[in-house]
Amino acid sequence: MSANLSVEQSLMKAKSYVNKGDLAEAQKLYETILQNFSNNIRTQKEIGALNKPIQNNIIQNPPQEAFSKIVNLYNQGQMEAVIQKAETLTAQYPGAYIVWNMLGASRAQIGILEEALHAFDNSISLKPDYADAYYNKGYALYYLDKLDEAIEAYRISISLKPDNAEVYSNMGVALKNQGKFDEAILAYRKSISLKPDHAEAYDNMGVALKNQGKLDEAIEAFKKSILLKPSRAEAYNNLGNTLKEQGRLDQALETYNKAISLKSDYADACCNTSFIHNLYGDLKKGLELYEWRQKQKSSPVRAPRKNLIWDGVKPLSGKKFLVYEEQGLGDVIQFCRYLPMLKQKGAEVAFKVKKKMHALLSTIDNEIILVDSFPDNDQIDFETPIMSLPFLFNTNLDTIPVKIPYLFANDNNILSWAKCLTKSTFKVGICWQGSKNKIDYGRSFPLSLFEGISKIPNVELISLHKGEGEMQIKGINFDLTILDNNFDTGENAFVDSAAVMMNCDLIVTSDTAIAHLAGALGCTTWVVLKKIPDWRWMLERKDSPWYPNLTLYRQKQIDNWTHVFDKIEVDLQSLIKEKEIQ
Repeated sequence: MSANLSVEQSLMKAKSYVNKGDLAEAQKLYETILQNFSNNIRTQKEIGALNKPIQNNIIQNPPQEAFSKIVNLYNQGQMEAVIQKAETLTAQYPGAYIVWNMLGASRAQIGILEEALHAFDNSISLKPDYADAYYNKGYALYYLDKLDEAIEAYRISISLKPDNAEVYSNMGVALKNQGKFDEAILAYRKSISLKPDHAEAYDNMGVALKNQGKLDEAIEAFKKSILLKPSRAEAYNNLGNTLKEQGRLDQALETYNKAISLKSDYADACCNTSFIHNLYGDLKKGLELYEWRQKQKSSPVRAPRKNLIWDGVKPLSGKKFLVYEEQGLGDVIQFCRYLPMLKQKGAEVAFKVKKKMHALLSTIDNEIILVDSFPDNDQIDFETPIMSLPFLFNTNLDTIPVKIPYLFANDNNILSWAKCLTKSTFKVGICWQGSKNKIDYGRSFPLSLFEGISKIPNVELISLHKGEGEMQIKGINFDLTILDNNFDTGENAFVDSAAVMMNCDLIVTSDTAIAHLAGALGCTTWVVLKKIPDWRWMLERKDSPWYPNLTLYRQKQIDNWTHVFDKIEVDLQSLIKEKEIQ
């Protein structure tokens, strides 16, 4: 009996693999059963039914009425029902390539992506020239972040069916996400040539144009999208982003609000309005709206659990409070200043952050526990992402905690780097580019712009730069002190950068983590900003309420850095003279 029961359980499991579209696993299990029970007739029949259509490309379409029911359910958005009926049909008609494709599409719609791929592969194995299956496979691969494979699937679909506008549009999105903006725009234009009223393609093309800095062209594309489909909230949101980039902030805010009027729970647009208010210095309203980021699809914030949410009021004495990082390293450095404030309220504070940041962050308060993984729920009384702390502490321009410095370099490291920087010079640590991401456009500038500063007598430029843009060093024709290969290459981030900064007279940097580190250390720092900067730098003012030791140098015109560096050169000469007089 136990042997029979084992066979029965194995057959049920194999059938579940078949229903999921994972025919390879089903085949393995059937073969295992036959190795132990070679005369099992049911297993022989089922493995024969499994293999015959797929191996011989025998197409066994179900009755049209049955398939039409699935299509109607799919069009109604009833994906669970589609999956259930499609799994039944593919078990009855394993050679039904069209049903396998529909099964995959419905699984993909609800995020069962790996199982969707199994279904698409079965469809393609039955009908290798089935363009729709390749198109849908590309969709699943895209959401699995397998962009190269997604683009290849889209290209095969196009080769089989060149007139599908949707494939070109989706391929454009994948190319855009790879930073291949020219190729993406070509794909969008092809999509539009096939479908002139394709509002989504115009919208996506506008995003690619914006990412290239072609703001006027991007605006025209968004307006065309809106004209074709006035209810498209996404196009209004993207238009708002571009207007903000141009400095047309009131128009941007109006456009975001239009997107919200069309889609009241549109987290992206609600969050984007926060940037406008913060730029204007209205932190109270801006930080409250910024909480919408937690509801964005791309949010790095884990879903908040109601019983662990702190409202900024509940007593914290004796409570275990978990804070966790959510975005860039600069954000971690800027907002870790709030951790001691939780401790002052009596909380036992743990900060979940990358291990490489622990050495630097341990200097803020040795009683704050640094961890690199989430504790079990029963070890937490409250939790919050770190960028919610300014909101929870009801921050406005007058209440920003500005105890500077709040991070510290290691004394031994400071002395060690002092021995490497022995010239009797005015030392200027420089950084010209941050990491490549969606906010990088316009905030980085060429290293070559430091040439004028390098020629000021007795000035020594010292590179604090690591990573993106480092190759520019090979193309300059002025002196730049490059630190040895061990600079910040250990397991701890920024410990060398912090020590070198403490040996410098001045830091000049783009808007990157280096700016925040210099600010947190209390170093005299000049930050070079694009015309419309990140929200935390606000507008027009030369100082920063977050870092009193920073001076802000702002573009007057988009992409024009020359006047900024002319001003820096004049101010640096004046600063050196003041130092000499002292």
